[in-house]
Amino acid sequence: MDSFPKDGESAAAGGEPSRGAAPSSGVVVQVREKKGPLRAAIPYMPFPVAVICLFLNTFVPGLGTFVSAFTVLCGARTDLPDRHMCCVFWLNIAAALIQILTAIVMVGWIMSIFWGMDMVILASKYGALIPPTS
Repeated sequence: MDSFPKDGESAAAGGEPSRGAAPSSGVVVQVREKKGPLRAAIPYMPFPVAVICLFLNTFVPGLGTFVSAFTVLCGARTDLPDRHMCCVFWLNIAAALIQILTAIVMVGWIMSIFWGMDMVILASKYGALIPPTS
């Protein structure tokens, strides 16, 4: 009976010396997601606000994105720290208009739902980074 390594095990772990395997060099690889300006303009909102925007985007395409644009004016941060607050506000308004205008052919509605899901994902990540106040 052949003894093959199980998932998660290497041949070296089973007692056999690994032949032809490269030694571990300790190289760290970092992956960064490249975001376009519209995607990077999505604000980091409190979780309940993000859920409300997702709900609005689901039933009225672009409405939640429109509401989220005003959170930028209220101080919500984005992934565009080098741009002025008004520029990021107008980028969000443009995204909302794109969603509203293309909702007729269902593209805007789908985009709007995914936009709302991104808002909730960013809000949950941002909430995990903020230490609780006591």
